Amino acid sequence: MELAEAKQKFIEAWGKLGSEWGINRTMAQVHALLLISPEALTTEEIMEALSISRGNANMTLRDLIGWGLVEKQHKAGERKEYFYADKDTWNIARQVAKERRKRELDPVLKVLDELSKVDGDVNDPEYKTFNKSVTDINMLAKNVDKTLDTMLKAEENWFWGSLFKIFK
Repeated sequence: MELAEAKQKFIEAWGKLGSEWGINRTMAQVHALLLISPEALTTEEIMEALSISRGNANMTLRDLIGWGLVEKQHKAGERKEYFYADKDTWNIARQVAKERRKRELDPVLKVLDELSKVDGDVNDPEYKTFNKSVTDINMLAKNVDKTLDTMLKAEENWFWGSLFKIFK
């Protein structure tokens, strides 16, 4: 397989993986392109490489910047904006975890905390079942949150070493 074909295959695979994780396919493909590009790219280069419109490219780049996965750069003497993706996979994993936590887990934790304070008759089977389910899910969500917190604060070697010890 030639390098150009391998790059295209990676971009397609990253796009498919991103869409499986609930991330827009084009967003994942632009991220993939920037991951495998040694230099920062312009919007026009991204549009050409992925055959996407300017509007789609601009919106996608804005989203990637919002996720903290892409940085905008300027080159002295040039008016064009350049975009660069951090290529450290541990940084990427932590940034995605941080964003997903903020967008998905934090709102659920807020609702679960609110629901766990619902008053009711402890002898009522409906209340008992509701309260147990909400309390159990809340405990699980808080444990997931603690694990994410540990991951976000940890260095890569320590985190994986600790995780592997658990499974031994």
